[in-house]
Amino acid sequence: MLGASLLLAFREIRRHLLRSVLTVLGIVIGVAAVITMVTVGNGVTASVRQQIASLGANTLMVIPNQAGRQAGSAAPRPFQTEDVPTIGSQIAGVKAVSGQASSSTTATADGINWQTTVTGTTNAGIAIQAMTVTSGRPFTSDEESAGKSVCIIGATVRKNLFPTGEPLGRELRVGRLSCPIIGTLKERGQGGMGNDQDDVVLMPLRTVQRQIVGNMDINLIVIGVDPAYDNKAVSADLDKLLRERRHLAPDQEADFRLIDMKQISDTVSGTLRVMTGLVAAIASISLIVGGIGIVNIMLVSVTERTREIGIRLAIGALAREVRLQFLTEAVVLCSLGGAIGIALSFGLSLLLTGIMGVDFVFNPLINLGSLLFASFLGIVFGYVPAQRAAALNPIDALRHE
Repeated sequence: MLGASLLLAFREIRRHLLRSVLTVLGIVIGVAAVITMVTVGNGVTASVRQQIASLGANTLMVIPNQAGRQAGSAAPRPFQTEDVPTIGSQIAGVKAVSGQASSSTTATADGINWQTTVTGTTNAGIAIQAMTVTSGRPFTSDEESAGKSVCIIGATVRKNLFPTGEPLGRELRVGRLSCPIIGTLKERGQGGMGNDQDDVVLMPLRTVQRQIVGNMDINLIVIGVDPAYDNKAVSADLDKLLRERRHLAPDQEADFRLIDMKQISDTVSGTLRVMTGLVAAIASISLIVGGIGIVNIMLVSVTERTREIGIRLAIGALAREVRLQFLTEAVVLCSLGGAIGIALSFGLSLLLTGIMGVDFVFNPLINLGSLLFASFLGIVFGYVPAQRAAALNPIDALRHE
């Protein structure tokens, strides 16, 4: 019986092909819009997660806060070199910790100048922030402890200062300091704050402190947290320790700021998921509009085929068989619309993610769910016309002109 109903449904759709196409247009647009919005939203979420992870997936950052600036000084109070090992030894859950000092300066090679950022760090800091030395090598312990003049350059610096040659072993002038290039970093792309993470020259921390910035201050502390520990608990301990070392009263405003990259990633991802769901819900309104179109065209179909229905009922067809036939037609129409919408959404998603420069994240669940929901709409919106056809009186139906 179901096979015969399917055969009749396809025959009716083919008989009124243009009308059928226009009928399912709302379903096609609705399904395509919902899947496209969800796919693009997932791609944006994945891209944001990657950008934040490029700063260090499970990382805490501590920076001086403007509240701590001294009278007559526009700069906040920096950290001291001793703060770094103290954090590593006194706070549970800290896998690694590193201090950093940075300065904007001009890098020169082969007569080419490039304005960049020189960052003094350690091998621990490089690992915490998920930097990868693709060629050459990281710093040695002697280079770190003695503050030797060696440097590792990012991809942007390499492209602008060494567009054709291999930079390893060549001399780079950073400000007034000359240093050999011992390594290059893997390209990381744009950071979460919109900055170019590849426009950087890394040097040992002591080198930058002594020969670039001229002091032993720490402008940034990066901390790698053990995943087995709760970031909030580690942050609370860190806040307490730094308050003690910086002689701050419990009710006094902190002159430093803690940044939890994991919390930022979770918050941003959650917000994007909510926005994606909201946009998808708005787009799904067109599915309801398409369902109303299904009701309308099925009612017209019942009216056009009243005499045919009367003949079927008169020769022994049961009311449930007539009801099943019209329900099947409605489900087939909606399912075809859903299938076309899925195909259309695939192309639209590829196009939009390519234009936006984000990953294409295929979600089979949303695609299958949209197809099943479209089929379910066929049952919901096709039931009233199907019931009206099944309830026709054979005698009245045969008299219909």
